[in-house]
Amino acid sequence: MQGGTPPAEDFGQRLRRLRAHAGLSQEALAHASGVSVRALADMERGRTRGPQRRTVRILAGALGLAEEEAAELERAAALGRPRSRTAGAPAAPATLALPRDIQDFTARGPALARLLDLARDTGPHRPRVTVVTGQPGLGKTAFAVHAAHLLAPHFPDGRFALDLHGMDPEPTTPRDALARLLRAAGVADAAIPAGTEDRAGLWRSVAGERRLLLVLDNAVDEAQVGPLLPGTGPSLTIVTSRHSLAGLESVDRTDLALLRREEAVELLTRIIGPERVQAEAQAARDLADLCGHLPLAVRIAGQRLLSRPHERLGKLVARLAAEGRRLDGLQAGSLRVRAAFALSYRQLGPDARVFLRRAALAAGADLSPETGALLAGLPYDEAVGCAEELTDAGLLQSDAVGERYRFHDLLRLYAAEQVAAEDGPEVRDAALDRTARWMLRRATAAALYFDIEHDPAAPHDDPDPDSAPTGRDEARAWLEAERAQWLAALRRANATGHHRQVLDTAEAMHWFSDLNQHWEQWVEVFRLSADSARALGSRREEAAHLNYLAWAYNLCVADPRAALRSADAALAAARDCGDRLQEGWALGYGAGSFHRLGRAQEALARLGEAARCLASQDSPQSRLAELTILNSLGTLLREAGRAAEALDIHRRSERICAAGIPGRTDGVIALYHAVARQQIGNDLAALERWHEAEPSLRQALAAFEAAQMPAWSEPARLDLGRVLGATGHPEARQTLLAARDALTALKNPRQAEAAAALAALDEAATAG
Repeated sequence: MQGGTPPAEDFGQRLRRLRAHAGLSQEALAHASGVSVRALADMERGRTRGPQRRTVRILAGALGLAEEEAAELERAAALGRPRSRTAGAPAAPATLALPRDIQDFTARGPALARLLDLARDTGPHRPRVTVVTGQPGLGKTAFAVHAAHLLAPHFPDGRFALDLHGMDPEPTTPRDALARLLRAAGVADAAIPAGTEDRAGLWRSVAGERRLLLVLDNAVDEAQVGPLLPGTGPSLTIVTSRHSLAGLESVDRTDLALLRREEAVELLTRIIGPERVQAEAQAARDLADLCGHLPLAVRIAGQRLLSRPHERLGKLVARLAAEGRRLDGLQAGSLRVRAAFALSYRQLGPDARVFLRRAALAAGADLSPETGALLAGLPYDEAVGCAEELTDAGLLQSDAVGERYRFHDLLRLYAAEQVAAEDGPEVRDAALDRTARWMLRRATAAALYFDIEHDPAAPHDDPDPDSAPTGRDEARAWLEAERAQWLAALRRANATGHHRQVLDTAEAMHWFSDLNQHWEQWVEVFRLSADSARALGSRREEAAHLNYLAWAYNLCVADPRAALRSADAALAAARDCGDRLQEGWALGYGAGSFHRLGRAQEALARLGEAARCLASQDSPQSRLAELTILNSLGTLLREAGRAAEALDIHRRSERICAAGIPGRTDGVIALYHAVARQQIGNDLAALERWHEAEPSLRQALAAFEAAQMPAWSEPARLDLGRVLGATGHPEARQTLLAARDALTALKNPRQAEAAAALAALDEAATAG
């Protein structure tokens, strides 16, 4: 042999010595052999300890080695290769064998099909990786293991599963994980390099020659996973993590969702058997709902029932129905929903933990970072960062469009427990009070954009002018998005004695409520404000807000009896304090209740009294109230078959508008004028003066649309459509169709009237 061979020389050292003896650089040897410079460098530095026999033969030929030297080089390479198993020899223990599959695994069909497609799409230069993510309890590990068992036949060279302990205080290091993978692949301990980078290189070399299926379970971050991923070869790697691992490039993603209700019931059925589920079908569905369709929770409920074969499902449903005991009930042996959440919670930084638990105090199904910041006592930008961190950790779900976040129901219960345990009642109450004050100031400022009597140039007392809505569109969007939050703030302010803020907010909401009559919560808003007025001893404000409450009962929830009680209470309060304006309104709202109760004569009597009461006053507010009462009086007369009298009443309203009202803007008067025109059009239609009715109704509709008041414009559109239908106008059907759809969206009772008018028009067209 040329110069002798040191006995401890490994393949890399031997190759480097032989290349130097031949007088070749790495580039020259690469050119002669067709092996890349990078591959040669990895071999000589020990990163690749056992290249394939074909590669060794090519190198030996390029170096011009004699047969004995070539054989020595091959023996050195063989020592660095994973140990092969000879026929009849006992197999090495599969140290990273797949865990036992779950026989009652349920659902996830599309996700499993996607993995099968990935398995078929692997190739020598196309190793595939999928990252399975989602909130705690979704069954990521069970999914990965089940998928691995299904896909096992596609990967004859090895199926390995490695728990990376991402939720432990000290997750598995990449260095240790690589050692375990190399041993499982058959590499001798003596051949495993010391350094992480060298181990990763050897692992890529070993994996690149095999068709492997690798499950990396419970990963903590990208830095832990990256060195473990094969670089070449027809392998498939399934990574599970509670974190999104968004930094991993060129990977497929499997985002597991909650089970559908029927899938949750199916899982329960597979665990406890179809007989018990069929015997209590509704209880099974209720149980799935109480578990939030979370696979872990459903499994725990099923295992608990399985261990108690004589216990009824309804008994567990009754226990879980109490929110305070639900997490206690969702445990079976070592399986505990609370423990699954706690693992993730302990991984968070201090600010993220505060944000998560305080977010549980928010009202409604979701929350904005703004609300989270207020509850957590954090600056807005830091709150946004916390919300994104929690989303990446699977503890919050982000909205697909807006910057809003939501909890899973069970996780919200867990977070609320942490508020009690870590914050205590004083800190909790301070967070709620701080949030309520801010929310009501913002809600009041936003609602004033819709008050037609409010000067738009007047300053709005918004708590944060830089982020405040500007204009009606932004104000409406905020009020709608934060509806649950400002309503909860109103409740809290009332309960904690901040009655002036309750009244100011409710008063500002008055006109906005008229534009959103389909919101049932106006009953609660004005019930709270009337209660606050009573607490402050203000009979005038109590009368006003009881009148608002009567309006809400009449128009928002169709409860005329409750409306009449509120109107009568408002009438008593107004007379006690001598407020003739509120007395007139109370008479009018009471008349509306009588009308809805079918007591037409009493309704007409009250409206007449209201009109006389208001006509005797000189204030601008009284004139506007008088216009409303006159329009209502004319409407009742028309419905009673007295259309000519109704027309006279509504012409009187029109004359008041035309004369103007001191102290009221043209825009305000224009709206009242539009109402009068709508009623005049309806009066003319009742008198079958169709062609005279059409212009009045078109003018009314245009005015309401210009004011962006759909609660007013859509009934006017219906009235116009009926008139157009009577005259055979070509726009009739489209007008009625648009009215029907809009009224349905608004939950307006006249939607049925619109549908009937449209059907009658179509029937007439068919008959003709």
